Amino acid sequence: MRFAIATADRYLSVFETFVGAGWQPVKLFTVPLDNIVNHNQATIGYAASLNIDIQLSRMTEQDLQDLQARGCEVLIVASYNWHVPDWQSYLRHAINFHPSPLPEGRGPYPFHQAILEGRDNWGVSCHKLTHEFDSGDLLAQRRFPLTPADCHDSLSLRVQMATRELATQVAYNFRNLWDNAVAQDGDASYWKKLADDEWLLKFDQPVAAILRRVRAFGQLECVAHVNNMLMFVRRIVGWTEVHHHPAAASSTAITATS
Repeated sequence: MRFAIATADRYLSVFETFVGAGWQPVKLFTVPLDNIVNHNQATIGYAASLNIDIQLSRMTEQDLQDLQARGCEVLIVASYNWHVPDWQSYLRHAINFHPSPLPEGRGPYPFHQAILEGRDNWGVSCHKLTHEFDSGDLLAQRRFPLTPADCHDSLSLRVQMATRELATQVAYNFRNLWDNAVAQDGDASYWKKLADDEWLLKFDQPVAAILRRVRAFGQLECVAHVNNMLMFVRRIVGWTEVHHHPAAASSTAITATS
């Protein structure tokens, strides 16, 4: 099948998997990224090696019309920061890979909240692309357990691994999964991007809550105010102990990188 894909490096495996399954790529859509925390250079390089068009500007209805003219049958979305225009007038199929066990964790970036809520399992989903974010019928899902030690970075890696497995399932059984997709069942939750104050470490909270918040952000860093200094924290070590120091009195107890 001929397909276009909107993605970045986190889900390069989705792109590779569909090509490896014999699907024919037509075009890559991606977004301008800093390539410091968020990356797309590997994805762009892979698309260039396939000699297909690459677009870094927002996808438009005219782009969908162009895909139709090229015989594109499927649009695959896996991490795309812009809203996709109505595709149904131009393409037969459009799917999205989402890093949560839908209908839980709808929204742009559910990684932080999954750790903050102390979930003991998580998952990834592939669903039909609809106008309402992350609400389309499900083609397939993959779930996996989480441990108390999991953090933003380990969850991100585990999501990538599970998404590759999910993409393999979808690529090799697409028509059957599309035709038999099921409505999302259960209580839906939509998690917005976290507000600025939710990145802040509050040292009047219990130790476990502080440690969990740092794990939830990982290399993206929490913010801490210590001894009138602003610090960006990737890792923190803490324990529960009776003491008489005021909260956040000493910055020597915090290992931080900026």
